[in-house]
Amino acid sequence: MQQDGLPAEIDLSRPSAARVYDYFLGGAHNFEIDRQLAEQIASMTPNLAATMRSGREFLRRAVRALLDAGIDQFLDIGSGIPTVGNVHEVAQAANPKARIVYVDIDPVAVAHSRELLAGNDLTTVLHADLREPDRILAEARESGLIDFARPMGILLAGVVHFIPDADRPGDILATLRAAAAPGSFLVISHSTFEDQPQEMLDAQRLSARTDTEITLRSRAEISAFFGDWTILEPGVVHMPLWRPDSPSDVDEHPERFGAFGGVGRYDQPAG
Repeated sequence: MQQDGLPAEIDLSRPSAARVYDYFLGGAHNFEIDRQLAEQIASMTPNLAATMRSGREFLRRAVRALLDAGIDQFLDIGSGIPTVGNVHEVAQAANPKARIVYVDIDPVAVAHSRELLAGNDLTTVLHADLREPDRILAEARESGLIDFARPMGILLAGVVHFIPDADRPGDILATLRAAAAPGSFLVISHSTFEDQPQEMLDAQRLSARTDTEITLRSRAEISAFFGDWTILEPGVVHMPLWRPDSPSDVDEHPERFGAFGGVGRYDQPAG
């Protein structure tokens, strides 16, 4: 074991995307190496912390929409560290029986998540890579928290852009969609190069310093990840434009947050 009771195999000499994200959200589960990279990125893009918060706010709105549609079980892949306003807090505030399976590749995020969620029997945390969707699905089944015969919410907030084209993200998403029952929902937010100033693109390239480099994609590429599922209104849009709580929550330049968000529904096949 090393500092903070974390396993010795965890490499604290490299920044972690999950911990950098935690830092920008005001969390406490990050280290000096993460804060240094975060501050370097922030110096290039002063609104990046607001971008991170915008992503979290999109996720909260999407989870509430799924709850309103009757969804009570969630598979949150690429969950990072469950800081304030996370999925289980939002879901269980509305439905105390809601069940959540968190999945993340970062062992530090997983270790902290398990500590934070201790005593919550309706949540669990899996240490797995999105590039192994069959393993994720199998372990989610084994957890006993997800009933794949019933509709569920698959949440991929700010994670698919960590999968390069060489790893065939479209196939990964197809595997996840194929495991879902009709009535299920898919939530995606994904960084984009569209409508972005050069300084934002330069900051995104700093992600290469973490173990999880970002691949920026177009709206059309992101929309394709929903397959033949019905994309809900207002479509795949800049994150603040997806069903804002009030018009005042959308500023004049929603594109400045650098990511699209959307929600798809698996409708019952005809016949």
